[in-house]
Amino acid sequence: MADGKFVTLSAPLYDYVVAHGHNGDALLKELAAETAARLGRISGMQIAPEQGTFMNLLARSIGTRFAVEVGTFTGYSAICVARALPRDGRLLCCDVSEEWTSMARGYWAKAGVAEKITLKIAPAIETLQALPVDPAHPIDFAFIDADKTNYRLYYEEVLKRTRPGGLILIDNVLWNGAVIDPQVQTADTKAIRALNDFLATDDRVDMVMLPISDGLTICRKR
Repeated sequence: MADGKFVTLSAPLYDYVVAHGHNGDALLKELAAETAARLGRISGMQIAPEQGTFMNLLARSIGTRFAVEVGTFTGYSAICVARALPRDGRLLCCDVSEEWTSMARGYWAKAGVAEKITLKIAPAIETLQALPVDPAHPIDFAFIDADKTNYRLYYEEVLKRTRPGGLILIDNVLWNGAVIDPQVQTADTKAIRALNDFLATDDRVDMVMLPISDGLTICRKR
């Protein structure tokens, strides 16, 4: 609705937002800089600093003990989530790239969270389907940020293993604005549109889509 309450972020206003939050310590800034230097354009796959802070606060606020990340890249988001876990908490990271996650492993060690993280290099759907559906050991918190055409599959596998009250976060749901551009009909765009439409009517969860970074949907399992 055109008369809704929102603020359009200019670059200076966005910088103000980031500067006025606890958004990234020296280690995370070092990781972001190395990712940009080594990977160039695709470094944009990394989450924004304020999103990392937000995810950490959410995971911490619900007492997360077991978290799952689908799509790890160079490890920034994993550090944010792992830091929210108790000493005996666990984070399962799913990715297919040895190259990108080799950088992640180094920074997890520097951050002191490596012992909390298990990294599985395999198609994420196989890793998720191998997890037991065990009410005694459920997923508390999940972050989905991988290949968009499989988002719905990842969501379903994660949801059936998530405890009531657990959170599932889904990244890139605005897809740089392409979700409302009828001229854009790529497979990724269509997959995100379809998931967005589905989640808006999924009565198994309470959900909200937020304009954080490239769009972040939060689902709370009922």
